[in-house]
Amino acid sequence: MDRRQFLHVTGAALLAGVTGTSHTAVAHPGPFEPLGRIDIDGAKEAVLSPDGKTAFVAATTGYVIVDISTPDRPRIIAERRNLLADRDDGPLRGIFDVKLDDDTLLVVGPANPLPGAPTGVLVVDVSDPHAPEKHGFYETEFPIHNCFAADGRAYLTANDGDENPLVVLDIETGDELGRWSVVSADERWATVPSGVRAVHDVWVQDEIAHIALWDAGTWLVDLSDPDDPSVLGSVSPGDPDTIADLPIRQRQLAGRTPPGNHHYVATDDSGDLLGVGIESWGVEIERDDETTDLVGGPSGVELWDISDPSNPTRLSTIDPPTSPDPTFGGVWTTAHNFDFHDGHLYTSWYRGGVKLHDVSDPTDPVELAWWRDPTRASFWTAQYAYPFADEGVFAASSWGGRDGLGALYTFPDHAGEQRDPPPLGAEPSTNSSHNTHNSAGTATFGAESTPTASATETTPTSTTTDATGFGLGVGTAALVAASWWSRHRRRSE
Repeated sequence: MDRRQFLHVTGAALLAGVTGTSHTAVAHPGPFEPLGRIDIDGAKEAVLSPDGKTAFVAATTGYVIVDISTPDRPRIIAERRNLLADRDDGPLRGIFDVKLDDDTLLVVGPANPLPGAPTGVLVVDVSDPHAPEKHGFYETEFPIHNCFAADGRAYLTANDGDENPLVVLDIETGDELGRWSVVSADERWATVPSGVRAVHDVWVQDEIAHIALWDAGTWLVDLSDPDDPSVLGSVSPGDPDTIADLPIRQRQLAGRTPPGNHHYVATDDSGDLLGVGIESWGVEIERDDETTDLVGGPSGVELWDISDPSNPTRLSTIDPPTSPDPTFGGVWTTAHNFDFHDGHLYTSWYRGGVKLHDVSDPTDPVELAWWRDPTRASFWTAQYAYPFADEGVFAASSWGGRDGLGALYTFPDHAGEQRDPPPLGAEPSTNSSHNTHNSAGTATFGAESTPTASATETTPTSTTTDATGFGLGVGTAALVAASWWSRHRRRSE
């Protein structure tokens, strides 16, 4: 009996399962819990060295390098804050992402527009992680929320408030090699507000960029020649004409609720299995009869077969943990960043914790472990690290909770159950006038049932609407500022 059969026999076979969604299996003695933890102020994304024993953590005001080779005793070996503080417009701020290309670390920012602050890519030599050395800084005309590094290239999200391209740079020289935008692929997207089609994240494998574009879905683009990109296919791209025609309130609603909301993407080692993380929330809508409906809710990770990129096929969906308050101001349990390795999927769910799944059969994911501590931890990512003892190690960064600092955790790479798992929050009060409507699906309104927003709803206002995935208080106004700032800088140059 192989490992997967054993998991099914000992766990999943005892539970009710639904084809196409994940279910749970437990096959390891003892509780599932972190191996180690270390505080990191401002922790956001984390990436691992090729051997997995060193973690590089974006830390908002800088970056931190952590030795996790002894997983129960992680230790900081280098910390750099106030980067570019010697510049008149320094320091570099809002650092939410770092990426690694062999011994080169890219540190990008700011994640969201900060007029008057430097924007660009700091290139760092980390061949000696105890003594990182700045190689150079390439200034950009746009903020950089996320990036990717591979084969000497930097792939940058360039939300300029206009075409929102993916920009490709040569890491050694800083020269722009090319760019691609969904507007260049289909000019109808130009009529859609730029925040609704924000280029949120990118994953590159074998020179194919998998680009998460929020309500414009995920696009697969061949960038082997960055100056002449070609579209290979798309996943759930949405209809630009329909989105463009939405009244502003319904467009705001669409920005927070499914469908769309493509936030993060990654492939497995083969490049044929694509994970799409969908970040969404619930929105309370007051209707004409003074009742309220909860529309939308947290979303999960979809698994897609992209062996034929022109015809992607959805294989399954891993659902998010249930939130006691799924609104934007409540308890976030929606999907965030994740990683594939050797038939395993490592996922983060903000205050919903981290999970480990067996996805060796991606049509039938099996949940192996789930750990959460919603008071102290809100997880940003989960990444496979390295084999250890009889199993392995994965690492997960947390940007903190109500009572906790940011941190980096290490976990065992095995199945198990958390002992006495804490609740994710108080259950919402029962209200006879409150109904759940499409709590995990699409918001659809007929002419007679179009909702009117209440004064207390969590729907964003026009200043915080169209770029929901970029954090609290960031949206259309921020992207307008980015567009103005870009034009201003071009004029000043």
